[in-house]
Amino acid sequence: MSGKHKQQNNRRGNMLKVAIYGKGGIGKSTVTSNLAAAFANMGKRVIQIGCDPKADSTINLLGGEPLRPVMNFMREEDEEPNELAQISKEGYGGILCIETGGPTPGLGCAGRGIIATFQLLEDMELFEHYKPDVVLYDVLGDVVCGGFAAPIREGYADKVLIVTSGEKMALYAANNISSAVRNFEDRSYARVFGIVLNHRNVENETGKVQAFSEKIGVPIVGEVPRSDEIIHWEEQGKTVIEGNSDSEISKCFFDLATLLWKEEEKA
Repeated sequence: MSGKHKQQNNRRGNMLKVAIYGKGGIGKSTVTSNLAAAFANMGKRVIQIGCDPKADSTINLLGGEPLRPVMNFMREEDEEPNELAQISKEGYGGILCIETGGPTPGLGCAGRGIIATFQLLEDMELFEHYKPDVVLYDVLGDVVCGGFAAPIREGYADKVLIVTSGEKMALYAANNISSAVRNFEDRSYARVFGIVLNHRNVENETGKVQAFSEKIGVPIVGEVPRSDEIIHWEEQGKTVIEGNSDSEISKCFFDLATLLWKEEEKA
């Protein structure tokens, strides 16, 4: 790791920095954006960075309006942005939303888009200027290559949440993510904080995920029941926290946010 990165990591030391991983379509963005909204409701200053070429991580924090990804800006304008406002937008609860995006489909590597975006945000001194309490990275976990591992490998995140259901491929991806994080643990990078079970009503789902949890030695720290309420609010471009912060589903996210914050305070 470069000296520059080490310096910047030290300045980030008093922030809760969490990377949320999982296979495509498993509900990472739902978990991440609801966590962000929960933290905002708790009075925290939050940044959410979508690290998925689909660039839809923050859409339910922005009233259903997609955000222009950083890679699109650089490709279409043929230059780097001069100011943060060109590549970000404040959403629900003042959450600063950023999407890395990816290359033109079929050309280039999506992982490189993440690295290029992170380098740009370093140069713009995002963390120093914005001074967030919480930074959340929503990361595709099907392929944990160099780019997609950047949030954990480059010291941007301290904790990793793995979102999975009891489906075979979701657990397969979760196992790969856990292995990837373990490869970096001896270098004092991020560690897996826990598993979030996002229910899909698979047969014996809880038992399957509990068995997986025991096998890799990582606790289940949150559960999200299968819910039409989440779908209802997302169709309106909202998180369930924004739609109904008092609901049982919202409580799942508040509980997880509280657990993460308490662990951060202990550190």
